[in-house]
Amino acid sequence: MTRIDDTFARLKAEGKKAFVAYVMAGDPDYATSLEIVKSLPRAGVDIIELGMPFTDPMADGETIQLAGQRALEGGQTLDKTLQIARELRKDDDKTPIVMMGYYNPIYSRGVDTFLAQAKAAGIDGLIIVDLPPEEDDELCIPAQAAGLNFIRLATPTTDDKRLPKVLQNTSGFVYYVSITGITGAAEAQAADVAPEVARIKAQTDLPVIVGFGIKTPEAAQSIAAIADGCVVGSAIVAQIGAGKPVAEIAGFVAGLADGAHRA
Repeated sequence: MTRIDDTFARLKAEGKKAFVAYVMAGDPDYATSLEIVKSLPRAGVDIIELGMPFTDPMADGETIQLAGQRALEGGQTLDKTLQIARELRKDDDKTPIVMMGYYNPIYSRGVDTFLAQAKAAGIDGLIIVDLPPEEDDELCIPAQAAGLNFIRLATPTTDDKRLPKVLQNTSGFVYYVSITGITGAAEAQAADVAPEVARIKAQTDLPVIVGFGIKTPEAAQSIAAIADGCVVGSAIVAQIGAGKPVAEIAGFVAGLADGAHRA
């Protein structure tokens, strides 16, 4: 059992859906980013997605691309991203941390080295958006052997023929991308998402969490109601990009979390 498994078991026992929050590590700077990350569990976040800044984030829209640029320009590195996790773990040993990003920085470091460092830092799972199932030997299988969940994305274009392949080595949860396109590009619609979630759940016992296009507490509630929870990223990152104080960002996140938990 990982922290992710434990979290979903607890939420199920409480009759609640999960709220997952994404932030870019190092945005707008290391110190502020660490303060924001530490505020997330207190704001009701069940799982933290910690973005790894990368120069070519092909799945991300403008909001998260700019966050990555701010972080890189501020000197954020993979080591500093792992350090954020280590700092959170000093006070919080329960909230799962999932690192989300692209394979290049991990490949550059070396898979074995990265996985050892991630595990030691208290990371619980990985979402690496540019590694398809055909590349599972690269990172997915080694990550699971190291005790990390490897979380896969399913999308509206993942048909019934492809879905079993996507689910094959997935663990922790399935991340359903509610729209075709990039992050922050459109709004998720529960009526469109519900049959897709049901289709996935018919083929796996894993929780299904829906992300992309969720921007308000009301949207978080409506999407979480037809899944096992929801993810909000761009809407939170936009608050950070606007230079809002950490307390205000935390208040915004708390509203989203409350919406998901009311589902």
